[in-house]
Amino acid sequence: METVTLGKTGITVNKNGFGALPIQRIEKDAAVRLARKAFDGGITFFDTARFYTDSEEKLGEAFDGMRERVFIATKTAALNADDFWEQLSVSLCNLRTDYIDIYQFHNPPFCPKPGDGTGLYEAMEEAKAQGKVRHIGITNHRLAVAEEAVDSGLYETLQFPFCYLASEEDTALVKMCRDAGMGFIAMKALSGGLITNARAAYAFEAQYDNVLPIWGIQREEELDEFLSYIENPPVMTEELRTWIAHDRTQLGGEFCRGCGYCMPCPAGIEINNCARMSLLLRRSPSELQLTPEVQEKMKKIEDCLHCGQCMSKCPYGLDTPALLEKNYEDYKKVLAGEVSVK
Repeated sequence: METVTLGKTGITVNKNGFGALPIQRIEKDAAVRLARKAFDGGITFFDTARFYTDSEEKLGEAFDGMRERVFIATKTAALNADDFWEQLSVSLCNLRTDYIDIYQFHNPPFCPKPGDGTGLYEAMEEAKAQGKVRHIGITNHRLAVAEEAVDSGLYETLQFPFCYLASEEDTALVKMCRDAGMGFIAMKALSGGLITNARAAYAFEAQYDNVLPIWGIQREEELDEFLSYIENPPVMTEELRTWIAHDRTQLGGEFCRGCGYCMPCPAGIEINNCARMSLLLRRSPSELQLTPEVQEKMKKIEDCLHCGQCMSKCPYGLDTPALLEKNYEDYKKVLAGEVSVK
């Protein structure tokens, strides 16, 4: 069994973390069963967030009465001290606990620090002094903010997108965290569903001894695959290297990661899926993307206001309206039978 220790926190867990964002999409009973099955199979690290709708509540029910046997990380999107304390209180209640193992600032547009005028970091320190927070972390999609967090020495963990499509700068960030004694939690290890070979994804992450990937799990068959890696962890082979090289060629460059930070759209466009529809058509069962419901969502692109809000909020600096237009044109050709996705 492969394990990873999250920097100076001392938290050591199996190199399979449970990303609880997707369980907000399923019924509570099913989510609770999934989380408990993950624990029974050897997964002990669970990551959620205050604003993943009812994800915290589902984990709270799953681990009620056995809190000390799992590690729970959650996040606050607060931008001031008052909201911080309110959100912390709600999270503790939802999770049915009196402490959070790793409390993370959730993708802030800046790196919270003492004396920055927001009171955020001071509130986090006070929460830790009170025993409500055991370790302080930060998540981000912006490389500059992430690097500043590492350099600051204020954080024990960083959560950042990291998969085999990562840039050289992303890989350097992993090394920065290792050198600084910070735990690195890898979100988007499957690139929002665009990576379809979980063995290759795991083998890539396994090359970095300080990285804990959290897999977004919604279905039991997905969980079963990752649980099988506990006893039989995939290792990098020439076959997997070839697969990764092919994916990097196909997916490299500018593409929507589906993070959703551009949302909501004032025109009602589901940007985080529509702006990567061409890739979804070719990397998942295409019939799932050709339903009347999805067609209606894609048609909303015609209502784009070109207001620029999505571009200003995109942590990857993408020209989102151009991506939407390009994906919509491709989608219409697929619907008309002019382009095959087989």
